[in-house]
Amino acid sequence: MEDFVDGLTRGNVSQVKTVLASIVLALALYQVALMAVAYGKLRVSFLKPKAASFTHRSVGDAAVAIGIFVAFLCYSYFGVGDGIEHARDEETGRATIHVVAGSLFIVAVMAKIVVVRWWRRLERFLPALGLTMLSLFSVAWITSAGNYLWGS
Repeated sequence: MEDFVDGLTRGNVSQVKTVLASIVLALALYQVALMAVAYGKLRVSFLKPKAASFTHRSVGDAAVAIGIFVAFLCYSYFGVGDGIEHARDEETGRATIHVVAGSLFIVAVMAKIVVVRWWRRLERFLPALGLTMLSLFSVAWITSAGNYLWGS
């Protein structure tokens, strides 16, 4: 699988992962703004709440698809155990935080999908789930792509 991912990214796995994860982070921030409009917390003349909610759903579907691909790149190329075991001592903690945040993010995405599609009576928790997803993805991004971009 590692060779497949390496060929798919032309040997630039970290760079492709960084770009795609950065796009997902930008979309996640946009998602928060859209829901602020949809919930009436932010009013803008050019966007109505219903349109913001519809756009939130569409953009979210795209962000999740890209995020799943990033997770696939992560796991199939770097692995979970190997990435942590082979990291330098100072990077081990960061790698562990990255894996935990990424894993919890996937759980939060699944929980949100379940609430939106089947457990409508728990909709009051959607804002908290959305902010949790943003927080977890931000931590995963900072511990991987953020460090790559800033050279630390």
